[in-house]
Amino acid sequence: MAEGRLSLEPEVQEILQSIDEERNFLLSGGAGSGKTYSLVSVIRQVLAENSTAKVACMTYTNSAVKEIEERVNHKNLNVSTIHDFLWDNLKHFQKELKETIISLANNEDVGKISIDHINTVPNNFFDILPDGIQYKEFVRLREGIISHDELLIVANSLFEKYPKLSSIVKDKYKFIFIDEYQDTSKEVVDIFLTHFKKSERKNVIGFFGDAMQSIYETGIGNLDDYKGDDADTVNEIPKKQNRRNPQLVINLANKLRTDGIIQEPSNDPNAPNMLEGIVKQGNVLFLHSTDGGISNVEKYLKENYDWNFNNSKETKELNLTHNLIAGKAGFRMLMDIYDNDPVIGLKSEILDKIKNNKKNNRPEIEIDEDDTFDIVVDKFQLKNRQRELKKEILLADPIMAELYSQLKDQPFSEVKKIYLNKDALIDDKKQDEKDVNKKGSKRDNLIKHLFKIQTSISLYKNKRFNEFLRATDYRYKITSIASKRTLKENIDNLINVGDKTIEDVIIDANEKGISLIDDKLIDFKEENEYLYNRVKKVKFSEFQKLYEYLEGQTPFSTQHKTKGAEFDNVLVILDNGGWNNYNFGNLFLETGTASVLDRTQKIFYVCCTRTKENLAVFFHNPDAQVIAKAKEWFGDTKVIEI
Repeated sequence: MAEGRLSLEPEVQEILQSIDEERNFLLSGGAGSGKTYSLVSVIRQVLAENSTAKVACMTYTNSAVKEIEERVNHKNLNVSTIHDFLWDNLKHFQKELKETIISLANNEDVGKISIDHINTVPNNFFDILPDGIQYKEFVRLREGIISHDELLIVANSLFEKYPKLSSIVKDKYKFIFIDEYQDTSKEVVDIFLTHFKKSERKNVIGFFGDAMQSIYETGIGNLDDYKGDDADTVNEIPKKQNRRNPQLVINLANKLRTDGIIQEPSNDPNAPNMLEGIVKQGNVLFLHSTDGGISNVEKYLKENYDWNFNNSKETKELNLTHNLIAGKAGFRMLMDIYDNDPVIGLKSEILDKIKNNKKNNRPEIEIDEDDTFDIVVDKFQLKNRQRELKKEILLADPIMAELYSQLKDQPFSEVKKIYLNKDALIDDKKQDEKDVNKKGSKRDNLIKHLFKIQTSISLYKNKRFNEFLRATDYRYKITSIASKRTLKENIDNLINVGDKTIEDVIIDANEKGISLIDDKLIDFKEENEYLYNRVKKVKFSEFQKLYEYLEGQTPFSTQHKTKGAEFDNVLVILDNGGWNNYNFGNLFLETGTASVLDRTQKIFYVCCTRTKENLAVFFHNPDAQVIAKAKEWFGDTKVIEI
């Protein structure tokens, strides 16, 4: 055994043995098992034993990239997201990229890659592009720009078609490690475990993750189809210890696992869940009531268990969706604008109907070039389940009627380009203020501008004056007491927003030199007039609430976003928020559609295992069967009506 291996944890020694045998491997570990610790140990040992070999490590998020880079600083280690890794290895093969995209666009079976209004894309379609094929945060296939989803499909096709690509990557990286593998798409796994076999070059692929934490529908979930005992299959190495959760949470989590791994407390006396060599017991509660008031739940936990909901690092309330949080966190109106606009909803339904008619060979409703939005809405006669016209329902509401009037006389060809997405509002959510911003945020330029204003306000209020001056567009030189006084008056005017609207504050910040209206905002107003007109009337104080939420200054988080994080106290709200992909009631009844049950069980497992001390679960008005199952999982005395 190589020098230094004996001091490593047993699972890492098994991985290194697998590497010696040139076998691909999978480290399967439950929540809190220290998978990242094992990954870092493997990387360090591999680099120590192979001084000239290059190692690629891929993970799902930029924050995970940063964490690994901070733990291992080595010139032969390349840490990146999967998308960045693929693009870095493909971007120079422009000829092959163009040919592959055109081939995929012309393939009717590939729905995600198509160019509007072109039935057959000619082979020379991309020849005139000045910058060739590019990878960005958005997709514009006509201009040769692909985004995340397209990149994975294109990469898979390229590696399948050109075995030499696999040889090039294998020559470059002797070891490739993929963290959080369960969130990786099947296209990516196929590249490394299927297409790589077409090259005779040797390298080792290692996967780290947990099938029970596969909570994204685009992820592969597990590697069951690739695992085995043969030399060309993936060697699975289980890691059963739990270093994070107290005993009562481990007991609950083990009842939720479906893959055969039964976790046990770490035998490391220095593990976070150990105290003086003994595993902490912690606490688990199943709370329920008939009134559904979350404030009563928070009050109960404060008074009886001393939970502090004002400390976002210590305590988190986990909801399934941002929509469930928006009202409690104070940004309901902004969320409704971006995610629930009824007029744009009509437009989207019309486009879906056009697409479905074409797909199912139904008679198409003709749309003339000069048809207004209103004319097209009338042509399609959209109705609800009660056979009522959706347009008439919308016009019966004076506020909705005013919104409709803004677009009714515009050409449908222009209205159909209006695209509202909640990611433009709430992307890049932090768990706490110390989290790093990810690369390529999907926030739109209006929200980015408002962030700049509020960041300036926050820095000034917190007396971080040097950072404030660097962050703002303040154009006056601070050379005298008078100039300092002017600055103070200007920023105080912004701080005391009162009932000012978002547009009022944008104008104020521009006039005071705090945040100038730039070309990006001007372009946004011109290109997104409908959206800007809606947002500008909202009170800036509501945006400030959104800012606090996104900057991790509130106790609220979505259940998906919390994966990988940990807190002392975790409150899980079991409300599917009308999302049919989940059903918490059926989870306790162990019934319903298999895929929904599996999805719900995994998100519940992820939520429960975030806690280092105390877990509380709240279920509004459960029936007797749910309460019976809760007593089985949590214990009779832990199920409490409040």
